[in-house]
Amino acid sequence: MSDAPRFGIWAAVHGSRASHHDPDEPDDASWTRNRALVLEAEALGFDSVLVAQHTANPYDDERDQLEAWTASAALAALTRRIEIIAAIKPGLYHPVVLAKMALQIEHVSEGRFALNLVNAWNKAEFERAGLPFPPHDDRYAYGQEWIGLVDRLMRGERVTHAGRHFQVEDYQLRPAGTFRPRPTIYLGGESEPARALAAERADVWFINGQPLDDVKALIADVARRPAANAPLRYGLSAFVIARETDAEAQAEHARLLALARRDEGLRNATRARTDAASVMFAKTDAAATQHVGTNGGTAAGLVGSYETVAARIRAFHEAGIDLFMLQFQPFEAEMRRFAKEILPRVQ
Repeated sequence: MSDAPRFGIWAAVHGSRASHHDPDEPDDASWTRNRALVLEAEALGFDSVLVAQHTANPYDDERDQLEAWTASAALAALTRRIEIIAAIKPGLYHPVVLAKMALQIEHVSEGRFALNLVNAWNKAEFERAGLPFPPHDDRYAYGQEWIGLVDRLMRGERVTHAGRHFQVEDYQLRPAGTFRPRPTIYLGGESEPARALAAERADVWFINGQPLDDVKALIADVARRPAANAPLRYGLSAFVIARETDAEAQAEHARLLALARRDEGLRNATRARTDAASVMFAKTDAAATQHVGTNGGTAAGLVGSYETVAARIRAFHEAGIDLFMLQFQPFEAEMRRFAKEILPRVQ
């Protein structure tokens, strides 16, 4: 864990994070908006951007959806300091092809690229394209073999592999190792297969937003396992609502909750396409009436006065969280508020 916490933002890949009916937030997933958002985040001092991968909008396929890997390549050329993390669903790309893409973005960014391995939960994204969507644990078994190959290929090793899912013969990728041994590997997911794979292959394990004690328990469980890339680091997703007073922040949270209720139809349609074994959706469904945002959102408790939010961030950091991957709404205005009011208090 670093001495000071790091902070990242979720790119607006499918528009709003809390509600699609907020008059103060453009429901805009365009490249133009995302380019401006990431460039401003870098200028404000944020350390990372996470570009989630969806081929079609997971809420409504009539809405815009930013493509993660082409956008990440473009961001790599435009930025100078911020880490660019592109999510990847192994079932969509052969490991040789993906490893080559990752190395190219690593080269363009001069050593600032990372991939975030996710198990995929949107069945329709695969099945409508005629792609296989195996059961949850089988997808993790596939991902384990997949990331093992990608890891070696990104290191520039000459790879020959005969496995259950892939046959690779005498393959080597270049350029590799120009800036560091390989791009950083993040892994998301809280099921038992996800935890095991995080310890085995990841540099950073992403945890969905939830209370501090739950996060401590998750970290303790994974930290006890032998880690191939020790010391394993930890990231946390969170939706931030910070104001001068706790009361003002709670009032804004109530406003966003009320707006989010208007998205119930979209959420129901999304749930119908969701793998029932997804741990993330099991947790977020249970908390949907109390919290806003995706991947746990405000369940992490970063809602309150500037001092309250800063104190909670410090507590999470002391528990082992290195990187906070943040959501806001309206995104640009609240991102600026966080940079002005919270960053100085915690760095």
